[in-house]
Amino acid sequence: MRMLRKFLGFFALFLVVAASATGAFAQQQKRLAFVIGNAAYPSGALATPANDAGLIAQTLQAAGFDVVGARDVDQESLRGAYRDFLAKVSAAGPDAIVFVYLAGHAAQFEGENYFLPVDAKIANPADVPIQAVRVSDLTRPLAALPTKVNIIVLDAARPNDFPQSDQPLAGGLALVDPDPNMLIAFNAAPGTAAPEGKGPYGAYAQALAEMMRDGGLSLEDLFDRTRLRVNEVTQGAQVPWDVSKIDTPFVFFDRAPDAPAPKVSQAESQADRTREIRDFDAHDAYVAALDRDTMGGYEDFLVAYPHDPMAKRVRAIIAARREAITWRQTWMRDTPEAYWSYLERYPHGPHAWDARRRLEHFDAAFEPPPSFSVIVYDVPPPPPEEIVYVDRPVLYFDDPDFDFDPPPPVAVLFLPPPPPDFVVLAPPPPPIGVFVLPSPVFVPMPRWFNPPRDIVPPPDNIIFNNIHNTTVINNTTINENGNAQGGLTTGQQLTAGAVGLGAAALATKVGLPPLLQKRAALQQGKQPGLVAPLSKTLATEHTLPGANGKTLPLVNGKTVPLANGKTLPLVNGKPAVADSRLKTLGKQGEIVTGQGTGAQTGKGKFHRLPTVNGMPVAKGPSVQDKLGKNNPAILSDQNGGKPKRFTRKDLAAGAALAPNGQGAGGDSGKKFHKPTGIGGAQAGTEANVQHNLKVNKPNVQVLSRQEKPQFHAPPKFQVQQQERRLVQQPKQQGNKRPSCGRPGEPPCKQ
Repeated sequence: MRMLRKFLGFFALFLVVAASATGAFAQQQKRLAFVIGNAAYPSGALATPANDAGLIAQTLQAAGFDVVGARDVDQESLRGAYRDFLAKVSAAGPDAIVFVYLAGHAAQFEGENYFLPVDAKIANPADVPIQAVRVSDLTRPLAALPTKVNIIVLDAARPNDFPQSDQPLAGGLALVDPDPNMLIAFNAAPGTAAPEGKGPYGAYAQALAEMMRDGGLSLEDLFDRTRLRVNEVTQGAQVPWDVSKIDTPFVFFDRAPDAPAPKVSQAESQADRTREIRDFDAHDAYVAALDRDTMGGYEDFLVAYPHDPMAKRVRAIIAARREAITWRQTWMRDTPEAYWSYLERYPHGPHAWDARRRLEHFDAAFEPPPSFSVIVYDVPPPPPEEIVYVDRPVLYFDDPDFDFDPPPPVAVLFLPPPPPDFVVLAPPPPPIGVFVLPSPVFVPMPRWFNPPRDIVPPPDNIIFNNIHNTTVINNTTINENGNAQGGLTTGQQLTAGAVGLGAAALATKVGLPPLLQKRAALQQGKQPGLVAPLSKTLATEHTLPGANGKTLPLVNGKTVPLANGKTLPLVNGKPAVADSRLKTLGKQGEIVTGQGTGAQTGKGKFHRLPTVNGMPVAKGPSVQDKLGKNNPAILSDQNGGKPKRFTRKDLAAGAALAPNGQGAGGDSGKKFHKPTGIGGAQAGTEANVQHNLKVNKPNVQVLSRQEKPQFHAPPKFQVQQQERRLVQQPKQQGNKRPSCGRPGEPPCKQ
């Protein structure tokens, strides 16, 4: 008995640990999304795909998805961005939830669906597999990853304006079979095309976002309701489609226990789905058949109500679905017999030229032989009354040639009315940058809808943190919603520093994939209006290199610090020595050295150049006179700031005369030689500074009022471009050499 108790205790402990591990593992579940909206096609811009992608991306953000997205991408960018996304999904670990949404133009070619980038140029059908991205190239590598749920939405079945051809492409999208754990949804049923909306949002994207925001809806209910809403809004012109192999329960938002009870309970809804179509009245029977969206449901409606005004519309839906199933099974067989079988049923069908192109591939004749093995399809051949709907490349449910009656309103039994604040949505502000998706004004959600607790929140996402608040893009605030539904439950608000439309858009925008971030930066740099202006501090205060804690290039592996810890620029490849009286830069080009207020206002005193044996270096105008008042003052750090007189012995001994900012220690190798006259004349008779100092002296660039300071090693000395001037030597402390050799002074030691 005691052993049994111990065993039960250990078993209970194991269950607790397992439950804790399961909870911890569930906390690591990640939601990732990839959203593209292509609208700027060269053949003609589309009105809604970019806005649709922005709306879906924002809804996914609110549901806890880490979303990357872009608009108007070319083929190379799309492939590269998706490749990065797959790497991100792989790194997320098992049980990740993935959502992929593509809005724009799409086409089908020989059984495959293709999404068109904005740089696609389709001149003939053979260009499609080269110019577009095959959708299976996106779904297959995703299905190979250990994800929990994969949702692929193609909002791209639109009328194409390809050049007219005698071998046309089939319109719309081809019926597909998803991989395990995957749902694939189209904005229009296979073989049909949706009318292009006028904006700001497409009917499919808005309906999908509405249903995603409804807490507690399963994926099956969500896409069924989306189909009903779209068909209602478009007056039957658009019939969305989806197929799923997802068995795992999944919801975008949880519904709180205290939430208002739905108008139709789950039990009632399930009971209605199992009722026979003939048990509904004609109006509800049509909605029930559309809700189920199966060949059997549509055929049951025609049996029960063959003469109802909706019978003609239902027959067109069946015709498109039967042809799509027939072509799918033909393409899966991929034999000449299969394509001959299709052409026998649909000699002028949407895929007739696809079948002939495949026969050319097999080097087979278009006309079948007298006897061949006819394929047995899962659906019977079309009745004569259906041929009129599929005897063309694509079917439009709003085609005036068919003169369909509008469908009846959808009863609350099948679909509750939309939320009042989600009926008419305001258009989003213009996008703020290259590739960036528009950021719609977020409509707050009821407080009883929240993302599941077992997900990893997306990093720093304003929408996710404020799903119960109103995001006002115009003034960059996220306000607490004051109506009966709302309350700030998870929110954080934008700080007062985020001011203006751009700040709000940046705070709520969808992040670009890494590849597109780099390309956007390059493209913005090339556009004239997007180059950042120069800093005002640099323009007004002449901020020097090395300011604000930055350093200059190293000299012999070391930096030369100033008294305040900054570094000096290099002159002739060597560091300049700081002058103790060099205070600051005044007006542009002036170096201020004086004392008192003059040193601070840029009006310091100027001194004449040093003399040699009491004689000026040149009798003509001095360098200071030539350069004007903005010539920097030149003092000597010796003799109390007075100009120092150099003797012939000093010059013969090689006394170093350093230019401004250079001391003997920094440029000890530079020595002055005995000046020579011009044409044998005495020194200082008609010689200028360059001839007196010769060309081997370090040059100093003078900053004028018109020139900006440049801190690099100057080129070789040119007489026509700049003047040379002598500068005082750094003041030496404690070892001042006594003067000698003058009258009344001791003789100099040799």
